[in-house]
Amino acid sequence: AFNLYQNYPNPFNPSTNIHYTIPNVTLSGVEGSRVQLKVYDILGNEITTLVNDYRDAGIYNVEFTMNNLQLSTGIYFYQLKTENFVQTKKMILLR
Repeated sequence: AFNLYQNYPNPFNPSTNIHYTIPNVTLSGVEGSRVQLKVYDILGNEITTLVNDYRDAGIYNVEFTMNNLQLSTGIYFYQLKTENFVQTKKMILLR
């Protein structure tokens, strides 16, 4: 099954890891899927896109680093979206 795991560490500063899995067989019977992984602020504004590509079945890790982003302390959301799956999790930035 598709799965989006809680980021680690949480709370984070300046970076955190986000893990997700793509199943071997999806509902369409095809291995892999088109994947979007995005970060949003508390108001639902998109902060950044971490992944926007086709991914084969497997386990993936993406590092979210604030780099040049001017983010304030607070709650942010990250969302994994595929053709037939959407899941959102909360993460906290502490400065």
